[in-house]
Amino acid sequence: MPLRLRTLLVALIAASLALLAVACGGDGNDRPTVRLGYSAWPGWFPWYIAEEEGLFEQAGANVDLVYFEGYLDSINALAAGQLDANSQTLNDTIASVAAGSDQVIVLVNDNSTGNDAIIVAEGINSVADLKGRRIALEVGVVDHYLLLLGLAEAGLSADDVGIVNLETGAAAAAFAAGQVDAVAVFAPFTTQALSRPGSKVLFDSADFPGAISDHLVVSHKLVEEHPEAVQGLVDAWFLTLEWMAANPDRALELLARRAGVSGEEYRAYEAGTTIFTLEQNLAAFQPGNDLTSLPFAAARIQQFLLETGLIEKEVDLSRLFDDRFVRARAGGAE
Repeated sequence: MPLRLRTLLVALIAASLALLAVACGGDGNDRPTVRLGYSAWPGWFPWYIAEEEGLFEQAGANVDLVYFEGYLDSINALAAGQLDANSQTLNDTIASVAAGSDQVIVLVNDNSTGNDAIIVAEGINSVADLKGRRIALEVGVVDHYLLLLGLAEAGLSADDVGIVNLETGAAAAAFAAGQVDAVAVFAPFTTQALSRPGSKVLFDSADFPGAISDHLVVSHKLVEEHPEAVQGLVDAWFLTLEWMAANPDRALELLARRAGVSGEEYRAYEAGTTIFTLEQNLAAFQPGNDLTSLPFAAARIQQFLLETGLIEKEVDLSRLFDDRFVRARAGGAE
């Protein structure tokens, strides 16, 4: 065979093999690309670290990480099928499923232990003082729920206050500018809200332990068609927590960068978000008789959402949780 012909043949074979490798994933990883959403919350900022430090790839996960300025926009994107997975609270996931979305919780990122708050203007000293006041919040999502919990404990309801519906960042800005009397917000927007002179936290998620848990939520379609991709997400999360523990200074730098605050300001959020370990995840998915048990918490939260009109029908809570991926991670870590 002439040399030039042989060289051409080798080149064609090499090109064909390259195309085949690309079609099959190239690096031996044939998992599909998962569009994962997250938004501004300390318990979800570790996803940013996973992207920046190549930890998705280390876990064998192909991820298109999408940051949303507005939390509600991320919820709507998952419900509309524009995402395969999202970062959501338990109560907001129940609300999405009640509205017809087919979603399942596969991981506990954290519990809110103070970073969701009702912040009030000077002169408001009790929940009773909120009666007749204007409160800015994002209707239908997590801190609306927190406000209703606090009002109910004081014998009040949403009818006793004036709700001003704004995206969470805009709500914090409106309160800081003195346009409303109170605001329901989560970190890092709490920092902006508390910049108003004389303002203070009236109550927060630490007053309702276990009421606000934060999760990796995926579509049932992804679980059914590509369970290996879901496993990759879960593995990447725990790899990220391990990396953060081993690299605390770099982790703080990245977390603060994504939050848009200084490292010192970010440290103030640490007590208000309790990141769950693998062991805490395993325990949380088990049946129980208090809010540390996800099945128990979901039943309580669903009842409250029905009573307050945030959802109109019950959901099948038996389909809401799938802990097989956390259990598989635990088995692999042994």
